[in-house]
Amino acid sequence: MGKCVCMIAEFRGGNFRRVSFEVASEGKRIADALGIGLRGVAVGSGVAGKAAELGQYGVERVLVRDDPALEHYLAEIYVPVVAEMIKKCDPAVVILPASVDGRDLGARLGARLDITLVQDVTQVVCEGGKVKARWPIFGGKCFAWSEWADGTLPIMSCRPNVMDCLPPDTSKRAEVELADIPIPESRSRVKAVDMDSSGKVELSEADIIVSGGRGMKEASNFALVEELAKAMGAAVGASRAAVDAGWRPHSDQVGQTGKVVTPALYVAVGISGAIQHLAGMGYSRYIVAINKDPEAPIFSRADYGIVEDLFKFVPAFTEEVKRLKSTCS
Repeated sequence: MGKCVCMIAEFRGGNFRRVSFEVASEGKRIADALGIGLRGVAVGSGVAGKAAELGQYGVERVLVRDDPALEHYLAEIYVPVVAEMIKKCDPAVVILPASVDGRDLGARLGARLDITLVQDVTQVVCEGGKVKARWPIFGGKCFAWSEWADGTLPIMSCRPNVMDCLPPDTSKRAEVELADIPIPESRSRVKAVDMDSSGKVELSEADIIVSGGRGMKEASNFALVEELAKAMGAAVGASRAAVDAGWRPHSDQVGQTGKVVTPALYVAVGISGAIQHLAGMGYSRYIVAINKDPEAPIFSRADYGIVEDLFKFVPAFTEEVKRLKSTCS
């Protein structure tokens, strides 16, 4: 067995993404179960000054590669650098986020290091010194458990917003070690990044999501969804049908071909519930469906269903949310 559990953090825009703290927390639980330590790997531009923060979530030591060339994720640069850092850690388990970048990075690391990756893990169990991972298959219709053979290094990516995050212990700081690993030349470079400056919550990290579908009828009607989301402090999502119609950007798409989300509360407005959409949000903690068709498939997965014309119900619901929030404040 290796010397530690190695967690790979995701650093963007000068900060660690929340999913990094979730992965660190799960890594700590695995490390404790195996009786070994937890180390971190962090790459990025300006990451050295932030790396010690991972100690709040149980990381004892962080191996860091800080360079302006690592500001944006480029597989040609990240994969060889992270692969070498993993080797330096001599891990028993490697764990990383199943974010957009993390899925790509994990798959490439698995190929480069000749180790078996289990993607989009939702639960990890350690029994008798062995690690078992639970992950969705067949578009989320069922789950499989995977166990690595003796002598095989487990690597797994964890679905965002699923693993419980440990309460941060602000008194703890991780030891930071700078890695002197050469950065390879890349045939690609990032010329510009079109960032969303609206300040809205990233879908994959949102605790509450309000999504609209084909039942919204046209783009302008998404103002109803946006107003409800604002009242609830939620992110705005959309079904593939709404995105294909040009009503919402692809970044808002929830589903098998969009973003897989697991919020505490998912409100589906005018969404029938195609299997691709259910695969992307079906494991939300609570699901509320608003649709005038009582036979809509979304109701089979909903905890609460409202059979009503959304154009009548949503404005009234929004006003009630606002009233309750004003009463409680």
